Amino acid sequence: MTFPLFPGSGPSGPDAGAPTCSAKACHDAAVWVLAWNNPKLHTPQRRKTWLACEEHREHLSRFLGVRGFLKDVVKLDEWVQPEGSDRA
Repeated sequence: MTFPLFPGSGPSGPDAGAPTCSAKACHDAAVWVLAWNNPKLHTPQRRKTWLACEEHREHLSRFLGVRGFLKDVVKLDEWVQPEGSDRA
């Protein structure tokens, strides 16, 4: 699964198309997919995603978890994006 990069959000060079961590100012390679949903805004089956490197997985998971948004944490290479999901 490949994710679109937003302008200026990823590294340059040979790995320019590689998914990167969603943590602010982090350009490390993504290893984890954090699937989440804001029940006030999204239908129950909808999943938004953040990507995380090893260093930021716990921090981003906690941020979503305390708000009750975190639904799943999956290794990037095992992630199958459900219909209606998108990277936020």
